Amino acid sequence: MQKERMKERPMTAFGTYVEDLLDPEIFGRIVAAANFEEPDMVPAWDYVDNWKVVKHFAGAERDQLKAFVKVYHGLGIDLCRGYGNIYEPGDDGKTIMDGGTERRVSGLTLWNNPPIKSLEGLKSYHIDPPSREAIRESIESDRKLCEAFAPYTMWVPGCNVGFDVYYSVTNLGIFSIAMRKIPEEIKRIMAERNEASFRYATAIAKERLSPIFFIGEDIAYKNRPMFSMQYLRREFMPLLERLCSPLKEAGIKVIFHSDGYLPDELIDDLIRAGIDGLNPIEPVAGMDIAHLKEKYYGKLILVGNLDCSQILPLGPPELVVEETKKLIGIASPGGGHFIGSSSELTPSTPLENILSFYRTVRKYGKYGKRQ
Repeated sequence: MQKERMKERPMTAFGTYVEDLLDPEIFGRIVAAANFEEPDMVPAWDYVDNWKVVKHFAGAERDQLKAFVKVYHGLGIDLCRGYGNIYEPGDDGKTIMDGGTERRVSGLTLWNNPPIKSLEGLKSYHIDPPSREAIRESIESDRKLCEAFAPYTMWVPGCNVGFDVYYSVTNLGIFSIAMRKIPEEIKRIMAERNEASFRYATAIAKERLSPIFFIGEDIAYKNRPMFSMQYLRREFMPLLERLCSPLKEAGIKVIFHSDGYLPDELIDDLIRAGIDGLNPIEPVAGMDIAHLKEKYYGKLILVGNLDCSQILPLGPPELVVEETKKLIGIASPGGGHFIGSSSELTPSTPLENILSFYRTVRKYGKYGKRQ
């Protein structure tokens, strides 16, 4: 890999709120890797949703945030874009309301019950844009999370694009019919949801809380995109580009998340829309990180990729170590890689596999010291 290749959109990190909170070594590690330079070691990024690792590092701590801060610091994870729950397997958890969507979270499952069950319901669905006060509250919440995870983990604020009507507002079956029968209503709902995200992203850019922002929107199955390229280009990409625009103007790097298989032509469109990084790069969905490293080095930060569907939850610790070392050797040289799971550390993942993964990252992720 040619380190001398032109680097695009260098990170304007200095002056962000989180910079003064983080250990300088960790902040420098993240910035260097994001700018396709080799830091002291590859930065780690993950979403942890595993009660066993919480119990290991946090003991009887029942405050969710305090418990997960101990987990992220204990594992040595440099970046956090969110975290899960601390319910044990037999715990039925609780039902929460999230923007009209009913979610049941338990020790092993998450049930999603969107509010709209018909085309008529979609026609009457409407959300008001968030008020200035609501945006202020969101920013203050992110500020507190930056402070809580410091000095050893960078909190990464984020949101979705607003394209998620097919699972947050209704189900995929109704959405598929609505795409054909009432496309303008779908377009209106997406625009309303995108406006909420845009106002939040604009405020984040103005406050300069973090040099990195997370945008999550699942748009792919295991072997192909969920929608045609024509539909994504017409409906999704303009929303994504609008959301990225205030962040790019502020010099903030955008990490885009979608599970599943994203072909090169879709990744090219995502880059044109304004993203700087891709997560989680699922190997079982056919995502080849070696190919992405070769084709997009200098243009796309690669985030994640250690298989969380089979290797982490089902493999022996020795295989986890082997696959982690292989991933570091492929994706980390020259920077431009945040190592992590291929989505999250799930409740079914054995503790020893999680510990083996991050011990290996710390041992073999040091640049110039990978034997």
